[in-house]
Amino acid sequence: MAGPRRTVRLPGALDLRATLAPLRQGRNDPCVRLAPDECWRASRTPDGPASTWLRVTGDELACQAWGPGAAWALEQVPALVGLGDQAADFVPCHRLVADLHRRLPGLRIPRSAAVAEALVPTVIEQKVQGLEAKRSHRALVLALGEPAPGPGGLVVPPEPGVLAAAPSWVFHRAGVERRRAETITRAMARVMRLEEVLTMGRPEAYRRLLAFPGVGPWTASTVALVALGDTDAVPLGDYHLPHQVSWGLAGEARGSDERMLELLDPYRGQRARVLRLLVAGGVRPPRRAPRSALRAVAAH
Repeated sequence: MAGPRRTVRLPGALDLRATLAPLRQGRNDPCVRLAPDECWRASRTPDGPASTWLRVTGDELACQAWGPGAAWALEQVPALVGLGDQAADFVPCHRLVADLHRRLPGLRIPRSAAVAEALVPTVIEQKVQGLEAKRSHRALVLALGEPAPGPGGLVVPPEPGVLAAAPSWVFHRAGVERRRAETITRAMARVMRLEEVLTMGRPEAYRRLLAFPGVGPWTASTVALVALGDTDAVPLGDYHLPHQVSWGLAGEARGSDERMLELLDPYRGQRARVLRLLVAGGVRPPRRAPRSALRAVAAH
């Protein structure tokens, strides 16, 4: 059965893939599929599961959705693709940032309005390599998720109640050890308190996120960027970002959280945009050592 449609007029450029990249957990994410001008996404809404299809055509965004949550998903599309993002207020004060801002005019800050869905993969990514985290997330979704409505062939992320009740061996098989698994199950057991951050002011929302055991500044900021569209989110404790910022803004190959905050200070209110520009622009310091081998939690 065909799902409802809508067309959204774009007020300016929209790079769909770059904008929605923070929502996708790697190329093999069973919940999100991205192309340069097209996106398929499966999500849970307050009205139930939904699949959403988006395609940029000229100055319009064509949208269609399927499932019980289709109407809600379509209503959220402008926020999802960052059309409420105040990019016009951004004033670069570094040559590289200005160049990236000019080269990537369609990069916006998304707002998924799905806090639990942002928290789960973020917790999985705590203290492990990105590739390992994406592999674990995929395994967990395939084990506990369900086929998404519509023709996209996606999988809906696991329902919070299912995650809260999942035994430890399910997480272990997905490569998620007890500490991260317990952070997820405890948060999913209080999902209503978690989702309430969508109605809060930014400082109060951060306090609520940080009140959950196992959720620190890095996790809270990463979730706030994706779910709340926080243009000022800075994930402290990230392995790569301080080096990227120090290299991009000061030509220094190694950085720290303190140095990153110092360099980003002129961009207060828009610091997340600088981080997204550096990542999307492929700005990285020279690699000093080969990648370490991935762990195999499930084998132990």
